[in-house]
Amino acid sequence: MADLSHLQQSLYQLLENLQRCGLQRIPRGVDETLAPKLQALAAQLRASATPAKAGRQSSGTPELGNQVPAGHDLRKQAHREPSPGTPAIPLAGAAHEGAKLAASGEPERVSPTPAIEKPTPGSSVGTVANWELPVLSLGERQTHFEALKSQFKSCRLCADIVCYRQQTVFGSGPLKPVVCFMGEAPGADEDRQGVPFVGRAGQLLTKIIEAMQLKRDEVYILNALKCRPSQNRTPVPEEIENCHPFVAKQLSVLQPHYIVCLGAVAVRSLLGSTLSVGSLRGRFHHYRQAKVLVTYHPSYLLRNESAKKLVWQDMQMLMQELGLTPPPKRT
Repeated sequence: MADLSHLQQSLYQLLENLQRCGLQRIPRGVDETLAPKLQALAAQLRASATPAKAGRQSSGTPELGNQVPAGHDLRKQAHREPSPGTPAIPLAGAAHEGAKLAASGEPERVSPTPAIEKPTPGSSVGTVANWELPVLSLGERQTHFEALKSQFKSCRLCADIVCYRQQTVFGSGPLKPVVCFMGEAPGADEDRQGVPFVGRAGQLLTKIIEAMQLKRDEVYILNALKCRPSQNRTPVPEEIENCHPFVAKQLSVLQPHYIVCLGAVAVRSLLGSTLSVGSLRGRFHHYRQAKVLVTYHPSYLLRNESAKKLVWQDMQMLMQELGLTPPPKRT
């Protein structure tokens, strides 16, 4: 029964991970193929019989079929409608049915989980995966960005935003950056000028960058949202999800070594986490091949002066990674 429990736990983990990556439904044809294999495996485990498939290499993980290729981006699949005539079932329902096949007795209750990853406290968020694009030349990056800018301008997914925006705010900085700073969304000044972080929070961010012995034009700055929400309200999850594919493509072109998430909205967009900034800061996480550092948004520092020392501690971690020496303390 220990093997059965392990199989059930592995199944839950697989299905929940797929949903966190953005997959909302599984085509029924896939489920019908998967169920008999799970049933056969469960029966063989109960009888302590031979391995599920003769000649299969022992890896400790049963072969479930229809596996997703390594590096495949399931977020893209979340935005695709199923092909005509292909019925689909909810992912949570598939998990429930799979549990019945994998174990005897009353299956563990499975509740639907949101498409947002909730990492275990104290562990890094995300896994190291390759960028979607190969390393591009400067000219190729410029070409990709021109195409992306055009897509941004024509985007109408967020009805509550698009009617009020003056322009989209793409990002600014070098096309081969070592460090990217990622914020929340444009404010009134950014919406008017089309440049990220130019208001009061932007001025503070510039001071932070300079305190790190860097220049603003040496780093790339972007936001989780490319359009300003009305009244500078906090973006809702649907808006973050709508803009994430654009952000992902942008970062895949830039391929920075380090990304600094400024605030909870950036964290949700990049790492898929709803945990607080305070619980995620102080260590590096991963987004594809970039190391990610989480810290407070400059606008938060304008309201909470005491948090500046915490941000400076985070920036010193990044400086150490970059081989930069913190300036001497004032006496």
